[in-house]
Amino acid sequence: MRPYILAETTWKTVKEEHYQLVVLPWGATEAHNYHLPYATDNIEAEAISAGAARIAWEKGAKVIVLPVIPFGVNTGQFDVTLDMNLNPSTQYAILNDVIETLNRQGIYKLIILNSHGGNDFRQILRELGLKYPKMFLSEVNWYKVKDAKTIFEDLGEHAGEVETSLMMHIKPELILPLSEAGNGTARRYKFNAMHEGWGWAERRWTKVTADTGIGNPAKATVEKGEKFFNLLTEKIGAFLYEVATTEKEDFYK
Repeated sequence: MRPYILAETTWKTVKEEHYQLVVLPWGATEAHNYHLPYATDNIEAEAISAGAARIAWEKGAKVIVLPVIPFGVNTGQFDVTLDMNLNPSTQYAILNDVIETLNRQGIYKLIILNSHGGNDFRQILRELGLKYPKMFLSEVNWYKVKDAKTIFEDLGEHAGEVETSLMMHIKPELILPLSEAGNGTARRYKFNAMHEGWGWAERRWTKVTADTGIGNPAKATVEKGEKFFNLLTEKIGAFLYEVATTEKEDFYK
C-alpha cells in the first residue's frame, strides 16, 4: 500500500496521520483518436499525481491523493458517442463538497491535478476561495509544462505524440498499434483573433477533427513517454512538497 494514495490506505493509518495537502486528480472520459482509450486523461491524472506525491512524501511532506474524478467538461464533444460531460456548474458542486469536507476536517490545502483541456477550475476556485477563506486552492495542468518542447517534435493538443508517448510508458497494454491511429490533422478557426490569442470560442470537435485527435502520434515512443513522465513528476512533486511544507503566511516573498 502506498501511504500517499487514499484509495490504498486504511482508517487505521489515516486516523493517526496529519495531512498537510490533498491532491485531487481530475480527468475526463472521451475519445482519444483511434488508438488510445477513453480513460486516457484519467490514467494520466492518476499516474502523474501518484508519481509526484511519492516524491513529495519521500521528502517528508504529508500528501494524500484522492481518487480521480473521471468526467470533465466535454460540451464541445456532445455528438461524440460516450464522451461524458460534466458542466462547470456540476464541477463547482463537486468541488464545493470536497472543499467543505477538507475545511471541516482542518486540512486547508488542496491542489487539483488537471489532465483535461476542457476543464478550467480557475473561476470556480476564485468563488470557492471566498467561501472558504482558510483554504489554499490551486490548479495544476500537467500538459502546460513547457519542458515538453525539449522532448517532443509535435506537441499537438489531444492524443498526439505527447499523450501517446505518456500512455506507452504508463499503460502500454491499452494502446492499439500506431498503424491504427489517425494522423490527428485538425482544422482551425479562420479568424485572426483566435490565432492571436485574444479571441476565443469553443470548438465543435467533430467539425475540427475526423479522428478526434489533434496532433500526430506517429513519432511517439515509450522512451519519450518515460522521460516526460519523470520530468513531470519531479517538477510537480517539488511543487507539492513546497506547498505542503510552507506555512500559508509564508507563501509570498
